Amino acid sequence: MIRKIVLGLTIAAFAWSGAAVAQGIKRTPLQKVEFPDGYSTITVIAEIPAGGSAGRHTHPGIETGYVLEGEGDLIVEGKQDVHVKAGDSWAIPAGVAHDAKVSGDKSLKIIAIYVVDKSKPLSSPVP
Repeated sequence: MIRKIVLGLTIAAFAWSGAAVAQGIKRTPLQKVEFPDGYSTITVIAEIPAGGSAGRHTHPGIETGYVLEGEGDLIVEGKQDVHVKAGDSWAIPAGVAHDAKVSGDKSLKIIAIYVVDKSKPLSSPVP
């Protein structure tokens, strides 16, 4: 059982890393738990370099996050943009398009927790 969990996390880490490299984002998977039924709860640390952005995307479940370092603008469809800095947190409902753009000359480092439908990709780009 533990071997399957480690293998799953390793595969997920490579998959996330591949997507992250293309965007210039460094993602470090911390934990993946198959809970509640039909969902995965995934915890990651993400770092977006100075001047960068996450790119407009959605998740098939809720995202909650907390800024560890840096600052940026959280752009959530249907809401006013919010400037976030270390110590700020947020929650984004399932399926809502959003982006994060770094401001200042430091990278933006966050911890994010996703509770997502495990039959779908963790995120999907939105034009």
